[in-house]
Formats: sequence, C-alpha cells, structure tokens
Amino acid sequence: MATASLSVSGSRSPMLGSDDYSLYSGLSEDELIELAIEHSLADAYVSVTRAVSTKTPAFQNGPAWNQPNSNPAFTQSAPLCQRNASVSITFPAMQPKDDCETTTGDQQSELMNEATRSHSSITDKGQRCVAWRRYNGSMYFTPESAELLDPVAEAIQNGAVDRLIRLSWMGKSLTKPNKQGWAPLHEAAFYGQEKCLKVILKAHPEVIDSRTLRQQTPLLLAASADHVGCAQKLLESGADPNIPNKDGETPLYKACEQENVESVELLLSNGAQVNKTCLQGWTALHEAVSRNNVEICKMLVRAGADLNARNMYGITPLFIAAQSGRAEALLFLVKKGVDINSQVNDGATALYEASKNGHEEIVELLLSLNADANRAAKSGFLPLHIAAQRGNEEVVSLLIPVTKRARVQRSGISPLHLAAERNRDDVLEVLIDAGYDVNAMLSPDRSKMYEDRRSTALYLAVMNNNISATTMLLDAGANPNLDMFSPLLVALRQGCIQTVTLLVDHGANINASVPTHPTSFPGTVMFCMKYLSLLKYLMDNGCDALSCFQCHYGCNPHPPIKATRDRSSLDDKTDEDTPRMPVQFCEIISAPQISRWAGPIIDVLLDYVGNVQLCARLIEHLDSYEDWAVIKEKSALPRSLMHMCRLTIRKQVGTERLKHLNALPLPERLIKYLSVDRSQAY
Repeated sequence: MATASLSVSGSRSPMLGSDDYSLYSGLSEDELIELAIEHSLADAYVSVTRAVSTKTPAFQNGPAWNQPNSNPAFTQSAPLCQRNASVSITFPAMQPKDDCETTTGDQQSELMNEATRSHSSITDKGQRCVAWRRYNGSMYFTPESAELLDPVAEAIQNGAVDRLIRLSWMGKSLTKPNKQGWAPLHEAAFYGQEKCLKVILKAHPEVIDSRTLRQQTPLLLAASADHVGCAQKLLESGADPNIPNKDGETPLYKACEQENVESVELLLSNGAQVNKTCLQGWTALHEAVSRNNVEICKMLVRAGADLNARNMYGITPLFIAAQSGRAEALLFLVKKGVDINSQVNDGATALYEASKNGHEEIVELLLSLNADANRAAKSGFLPLHIAAQRGNEEVVSLLIPVTKRARVQRSGISPLHLAAERNRDDVLEVLIDAGYDVNAMLSPDRSKMYEDRRSTALYLAVMNNNISATTMLLDAGANPNLDMFSPLLVALRQGCIQTVTLLVDHGANINASVPTHPTSFPGTVMFCMKYLSLLKYLMDNGCDALSCFQCHYGCNPHPPIKATRDRSSLDDKTDEDTPRMPVQFCEIISAPQISRWAGPIIDVLLDYVGNVQLCARLIEHLDSYEDWAVIKEKSALPRSLMHMCRLTIRKQVGTERLKHLNALPLPERLIKYLSVDRSQAY
C-alpha cells in the first residue's frame, strides 16, 4: 500500500506567514483542507511509542446484557498530546469515500490508525456513534464499540472453568455485578455453563437468588434460556422457584413460554407455585394454553392449576384458547369441566371471541359442545353481529341457524347494518339469502348515536357509495324512504348518478325534503344544483319544479338573506311555537357557491313549468349576466301551446309512471313528445 509521510519536531507546527499565503494561493480548497489536517495531526500526535501501522486488537463481542447500552472503550496504540517530542507518522493511502459514512466493527481497528476521533453523537435512531476525521479532512462515523468483556464473563461464556478458577485465585470477584446487575452466576445460568455455575455456587452460595436490575434470578434466566441442567443444579442448591422478575413472571411461567416439559416438571416438583400470576394476571396455565401445549396443561392441572383463573381483564384460559384458535387446548379445558359459556369483563364469551377472530374450526367445535350463540356482550352484540362486522362469511353461515331472530331484534341492530357499514358484500348476501329483514331499523338508542339519525342498512350502503350492496338491498325489497334523511339526498350530495337512478327506480321520494332545514321547494333540488344532469333527471321523473318559483316575497324587494336568518334565529329563541318561514329557492340559489350557475339552473327548471312570474331576486340574478337575457325572455313570454299541453299530459300520467315512461303502452311518437327535449322551442 502506498504511504505518505509527515515528520514534525517541536511542540507545534510552524505558523504560516504572509509570504506563505502566496505560496498556497494556488492550491485548491480540498488541498488546503488536507494541509490543515496534517498540521492539526502533527499537533495532536507528537509522540508515538510504537509503529502506528500495528493493528488495534479487535473488540470482543459482549454478552447479551451489555449490547444495547454499551460504552466505547478504544485501545490507543500511542499516548496523545505528548509535546516537546519528535514524531514520524505514516498515513496509509486510502481510497476516497463519502464524507459521512458508517463503518462496521471489522473496520474500526484499521480506521483508528488512519484518523482522529472528533466527537460523539447520537443518530436519529438513538444509536450512539463516534465521528472521525480522516487525514484528508473527510468525516465518517462508527458505532460506539461495546464495552470490553470482563475476563470473568468471557471465561464463563466460553465455558473455560480452569481460567475462571485462575481468575478467582488472581483476585477477580465472582460476585461483582455489571451495570445491568448481572453477576457471574447470572451469566453461567443464562449461557448454560453448568461447570462454571458449580464453581461459583461452591465459592459463593449466598448469591444463588441474586437479582439483576430487572429482578431476574439465575433460576429464571436458566428457565428462560431453556437450560434444564443449570435449573436443576440451582434448585438442588436451594434456589427459590417463586421469585418473579420485574414483570411478575416466575421461572415456571418462563418454562411454559419455552414449552419445555422437563423444566416444568422440575420446577413443579421443587415447589413452584402453579397459580402465581404476573403483573397482567396471567398464570402458567394461560401461557401453556396460548401455546396449545396440552401435555404441559395436564401437568399444571395435576399440580392444582386453576382452570378458571382470570387475568386483569377477566380473561380465562378457555377464552385464550378460543381467541388464538387453540382447538386441542380448548377441548382439554372443556373436558375438565370449564364453563363453556363463561364471560369476561366486557361480556364476551369464547364463542364470541372465536367468531370475532374468524376461527371457523373453533366456532364449529364450540357449537358442537352446545355453546350459547345467543349470549350477548355488554355492547349488545351477539357472535353473529361481530362475525358479520369482521366479514367472516363461513362463520356467519355457521351462526345463522343457531341465532334467534328475536334475540337479534332485542339487540337493536341487525347484522345487515354491520355488514353494510363495513362493506362486507359477501356477508350481506348470505344474510339476505337467510331471510334477514332488509328494512330492519336501528333502535332509537343506536340511531341517535349518529348525527343524521341513520336507521337502515340501505342508508349505510348508500353512504359508503357501495353500488353493489345498494343493488342487493333494493332488489331484496329495501324501502328507500324509511330514514329521516333520505338515502336519495345522500346519493345526490355525492353526485352518483348510478345510485340516484337505482333509488328512483325503486320508489325513492323524488320530492324528499330535509327535516332539519325546511324549504319551500324539494330538498332534492337543493342537493343537485351543481349537477345539471342530475337536476334534469329529477325533473324528468316528476320532481316539483313549480314550487321553486313560488316565492313568498314575489316581485317585492327581498330582505337581506343574513337579516332573514338572524330574525329566524331570534324568533326561535323568543318563541318556540312561532313557525319558522321555510327557506326560499331564491335564497339558496343566491349562495356564493351556487349563484354562478343561477342562469342555467333557472333555465332547466323553466322547461318543466308553464307560465310563471320570476321573483325580484331571480330577475336580479338573470340581469347580472348579459348572456342570461334569453332566459329572462323565455320566462316572460307566454309558453307555447305544445309545451303547455305536454305539461298537462305529464301531470295526468303521474310521477310514478313518468319514471317508466318508455314502458308505457303509448305510441313511440307520443312518448317522444312527453319527453322534454331542450332542443325544441316551446
């Protein structure tokens, strides 16, 4: 490898004078930085006792306990900041790298010989790093090295018993804990070094139940790491099997977590308390059931485990088996006499939880064991409700035959509502085929939870703009006029012509109003003023256009809209019995976001009325734009006889038959005449 050398004498590098600036003025910025770094290094490394090219010993990996919070401990090959000495430093030539990069542990030793440590820092991920500056001025970062492994811990991890004994003779402590509270006995138990463990126990039997900062005993660590031999030696030496860690977990709990039958048997035979709970209230049986280990469950039950033990949420082992789909463990518990219909704190049963999580096998098993499908949770939901909400089609099919319709009705909500609300179309179809009432209404208590007081499954499907669900419900006989706020108004507000067509074809009230905002004209018109195609569709199907021109103020001057609203609000406060004047069409069309389309809107409406007189405010709108003069003229002139006849016939035909005008037994020419064609002159 090519090298570059630098020799310096004295305590400081020479200072640059004014003459030197002219000498270096021709250098590039990178060359100047490199030169400055060389001078800086010459100041820092003024004495070296051995060749810098010697590799720094590689750092040894620490144990599991000292990895996250380790501190750097680099071994320098030469003392720093020794001045008044002569130094000869050799810098290995390096390939150019990015200014900021992270190196691995294998590179740290070599890089230390090439650069100067600048400062420590912490990355965005919380990792401590060391910033280094190369001799060429560039920067790179390395993770802080793990703390050098203690010789005693190293001997234990390697199983070097002879070395451990020698270290003890040399005065090394076999009881001193590290920063995490791990003593050598904890190391031996965790790494399964039985011989080392015997040496430490023989020398210091008093540390047998010593604890780490997380309250872990050597026995608990041995059980956690699945080292049966170490656990047996500790128990033979008098270790307490019931000391929990910081989370309240005992060695028995950890042995069940590891599914080690031998460890469980060993601990139980040495006095482990089978019903001791952790901080969350779980017992060893809870853990064994969650692992579906029936053999360990049998051992625990023989030792006196409580089959109905509840954690802090009232969850029993049976509930755990149903929740996690553990069929073998569940069947074992039921055979032992566990109440299959027991409920947790929120009222849920094992069947409810299995239905919630879509465990078809568990649901089928519970039903075969006569689990009650009509026992509701505190929310009022039955297992069928939660299965429909989660979209578990197979589970829904299993629950439908065993769920009583009267019990569903008493809950105040149909599974159809939940399936429609969550867009579970497959489940919706299954429920409809099973004969569930598509016109079932939410109970008042549930309906008032929504600001719009929604009540039907159809409303929920329209609200989600789910055309497939809307079609299924309407084809099954859903009534589109049951909700306080018509689903048609929702579809118009969304501007979905397909949904609007579906609803109108199935009998939706074309003149539906908004109960909370009374108007003198149909509320449907108010929601489609920005969609002229929808407005024309409504008029073609019999919407009341004449009411839009029946203004309360007529040709008289209109009061300001804001004043009218303030007065209405004031009247509401002073006298609740005083009827509030409905909002006029001219007021709605005067809103800033609508007024720009006032002319075209009036033009469409005029096609469906006879001779009408525009109010002062509508005339004011038509006068505001010169291109709308023709619309004003259209309203002022008498309408043609052909147009007036058309309106009369359409009125005689009726709104419902107008929806299916093409299907009427009339000549094609007459049907064409009754259809409003804006290209014709009236």
